[in-house]
Amino acid sequence: MENSLLHGTEGIKKNILYGGTNDIPKFITGSKVTFHFRTMLCNDDRTALDDSRKVGMPMELVIGNMFKLDVWETLLRSMRVGEVAEFWCDVIHTGLYPMVAKSLRRIAEGKDPVDWHVHACGMANMFAYHSLGYEDLDELQKEPQPLIFLLELLKVQQPSEYERESWALSDEERLKAVPVRHDQGNKLYKQGRFEEATLKYKEAIFCIKNVQSKEKAWEAPWLKLEKMANTLTLNYCQCLLRMAEYYEVIEHTSDIVNQHPGLMKGFYLRGKAHMEVWNEAEARADFHRVLDLDPGMKKIVKKDLAVLAMRMDEKKEEDRLKYKGMFTTASAPKTPEQTMAGNMKAEESLEQAPADLEDPEQEAQQQSPEEEPQAQEILERENPEQASPPEETTEREIPTQKTPTPVTSEQTIQAQKNEEETRPQLITSEPESPDSDVEDP
Repeated sequence: MENSLLHGTEGIKKNILYGGTNDIPKFITGSKVTFHFRTMLCNDDRTALDDSRKVGMPMELVIGNMFKLDVWETLLRSMRVGEVAEFWCDVIHTGLYPMVAKSLRRIAEGKDPVDWHVHACGMANMFAYHSLGYEDLDELQKEPQPLIFLLELLKVQQPSEYERESWALSDEERLKAVPVRHDQGNKLYKQGRFEEATLKYKEAIFCIKNVQSKEKAWEAPWLKLEKMANTLTLNYCQCLLRMAEYYEVIEHTSDIVNQHPGLMKGFYLRGKAHMEVWNEAEARADFHRVLDLDPGMKKIVKKDLAVLAMRMDEKKEEDRLKYKGMFTTASAPKTPEQTMAGNMKAEESLEQAPADLEDPEQEAQQQSPEEEPQAQEILERENPEQASPPEETTEREIPTQKTPTPVTSEQTIQAQKNEEETRPQLITSEPESPDSDVEDP
């Protein structure tokens, strides 16, 4: 163990695993330190709690920026660039680690570690206060214990060598940055660059909430910061409205008006968002609330109400056309009694069906009673000698009653001619009926 670089620091033991290069860098207030870390429990398994390499993102810390886990500044000040060292730290240095780890994990998950809007009721907030949302951190908070930090120093930058982000600023610097970010957001909004404007507004809100968290709630300094944050949040929502993020607008403005029910612009922006998502009743209620708070908005609100009425009429007409005939064309489902009656009626119809419909094959074989005799007669008139006599069938198929074919004038002439030719002979049989069954030549 090497303790020479940590004189005067109680409860810390250092073990260098890999020596760095050059001398120890100059660490001054504002120096930006980039490093990887792994936090482990002091047990036989050396259970890892957090590892920046697994997250794929190194840790950044600004010296003198009142970082919650100030022991890390002490550890890093003893290292060279490129050095890898293991530090054992007693409980007196690790008590705040669960809170720091929660913020780091939320950042890694893409969430806002500051939570500049609270979306929970009082009971939920009380529960959240006693729980960090991570089981291992909750256990560590209940029973603090020594921890092992494995650190690798990657880079040290002096204040003039990098552009400082809002999270890296001191409270005084954050308050100075708020009007700058506010003005930048306004200019971007006027240029129609709404997404970029939201980033500027959010940076300013981030700065205010960091400073406000150190003030006592609802006292004068806190209220002053709250007013600044509300103004920026409403500007942020106005950008979201132009970006069609209507439900997010409703969420943020609801948070504001619930805490500050006299803020007219909050109701107005929420009413506009409700109008865009067809919440007619909610939009009307918000617009009327705007008139109660500021009668000077009458002309603007009247115009918005007219637009709302027109859009709702259009929506209703679209729905009417969309669902027209949907329920009239579809037949209602039959009851069991109706189904049974229909089956009985079908059985009766089958019993009463004519014989020529009982066998489809026989029906297909039967030919038209009007076409067959005419075809046979035409053949006989063209070539009387080749006309085949009708064949007598020994076994008749299912008899069918045929409608007699009207006698034409040609048939009458032919009959008279035949009568003249056969007059001397004795008629022993009747002439063949045109309704007799013949084959189709």
